[in-house]
Amino acid sequence: MRILVLGHTGYLGGHVAERLRALPGALVLGGGRSPAAEYAVDLASARPKELAETLAAAAPDAVVNCAGATGGDAVTLAEVNALGPAVLCAALREAAPAARLVHLGSAAEYGPGVPDTSVTESAATCPVGPYGATKLAGTVAVTSSGLDAVVLRVGNPVGPGAPAAGLPGRLARLLRDAGPDGPDAVLRLGDLSAYRDFVDARDVARAVAYAVTAPGPLPPVLNIGGGRAVPVRELVHGLAAKAGFRGRIEENAAGGRSVRSADVSWQCSDIGAAEQALGWRPVHTLDDALAALWEGDRAS
Repeated sequence: MRILVLGHTGYLGGHVAERLRALPGALVLGGGRSPAAEYAVDLASARPKELAETLAAAAPDAVVNCAGATGGDAVTLAEVNALGPAVLCAALREAAPAARLVHLGSAAEYGPGVPDTSVTESAATCPVGPYGATKLAGTVAVTSSGLDAVVLRVGNPVGPGAPAAGLPGRLARLLRDAGPDGPDAVLRLGDLSAYRDFVDARDVARAVAYAVTAPGPLPPVLNIGGGRAVPVRELVHGLAAKAGFRGRIEENAAGGRSVRSADVSWQCSDIGAAEQALGWRPVHTLDDALAALWEGDRAS
């Protein structure tokens, strides 16, 4: 089975490629802007005709799109998250119409959740920031493409290799710099009152592998998360404990939340559909993910 992974050197893409390589008979091909990519693909600037030529050369049985932008201005987000998937679908229809497409979406597409409520795939989508809006546009491009395609709406990924662009990765680096010594050390962070559905990056990769190999058509969208809402404060203090940090953590509510959070105070995904369609449930706890994140960051 030939599997083309776009964004294979990124955070989730790296975990996905590693997991797919373990599948019996799988040949994993890397696509992206990295010099290490077997196939040069830049979804921010590619056009359907040229991308179709690349796809024809790769001859994939499945394509996994892990490419995406989590930061930058609205133009950058739209190019990668919205236009990119639309171009990819157009190129696949021409060059590899029978290939299965697994596209990584985001729980940010739902927008604000209702406290103590898990959101299902049939819920209304109402993103409140450019990140969620552009990811939703990408999802619509995939689900309306007519291809054998599924969008995995991923919660907040945590685990080894988390980038500094997100809170878990940034916090790991701050804790590493602070060191375990010094009870007078102070870690100043923004508002930590929000609730998020955290999922281990390795569980995301396992869900992708299941989606690639599942027989028959799949539902157009499947939630991939931890299945429970966790206070961001719990993640912060949990990682600090892993690091042996003995200082003080100060929250600055006036600092606001990240652009990606966009004032969403509650997110929790119902993951029952993924279990039914893929036989998937997360096997790693948040504690597992934090331990792997800290050990991986410390080793690097």
